Amino acid sequence: MSRKKKWLLFFILLFSGPMYAAFSGAVSYSKDWRTADRNSTAIAPLAAEHPDAIIQVYSARAFNWRGIFGVHTWISTKEKNAKQYKVHQVVGWNLSRNVSVVVSKSDQPDRSWYGHEPVIIADIRGTPAEQLIPKIQIAVNRYPYDFTYHVWPGPNSNTFTAFVAREVPELNLQLPSTAIGKDFLPNNSLIEQTPSGTGYQISLLGVVGVAAAKIEGLELNILGLNFGVDFDQKAIILPGLDRVGG
Repeated sequence: MSRKKKWLLFFILLFSGPMYAAFSGAVSYSKDWRTADRNSTAIAPLAAEHPDAIIQVYSARAFNWRGIFGVHTWISTKEKNAKQYKVHQVVGWNLSRNVSVVVSKSDQPDRSWYGHEPVIIADIRGTPAEQLIPKIQIAVNRYPYDFTYHVWPGPNSNTFTAFVAREVPELNLQLPSTAIGKDFLPNNSLIEQTPSGTGYQISLLGVVGVAAAKIEGLELNILGLNFGVDFDQKAIILPGLDRVGG
């Protein structure tokens, strides 16, 4: 195979997933965030009816064209006997108001993310959740990029969720491979544990890197887009699509 054909094959592999996402209907191209859907999707347990502590992590396609390539993630917590949830996330447009990008406040956890329905990627309840919620809050408070945000390669909303997961490895959190920014390691580190805490990764500012872990599998990051194999789920990892075949 000629070098030109190899490069063509590489770019087809790199962008076929995002192109599929672009034209499959998975992405909502809302032009105005003020009118985009932010209603509850009714997938979170009602706080008033569930006295046990609850931790849930959510993922939804990013706003507008960004959703072609990746997702936005956030964390919700409800302490034992609490009547409402607390939602922890990073919102980049806060910088325009010169306030911290870290938002940690009472809110409905399962809102659509500006036109995109969320999915639950982690769900911990009862005593384990009760024990982990204070650790999560400490990690949220320690996030080092509270006045810095870059859509690519990070730090961004997924950098935040990955940071919390590394600080609280008991979450065993598997972030979608489409969570661009999760591989932006804190404090310019070159080597860190993966967000699940079950392996390690090498990453150069989230632009290129490789990860190997029991939960995440084997992931190769090129320009923030991930390829790989998830041996546990028997799936392949493709840019823009996350895990296929599991």
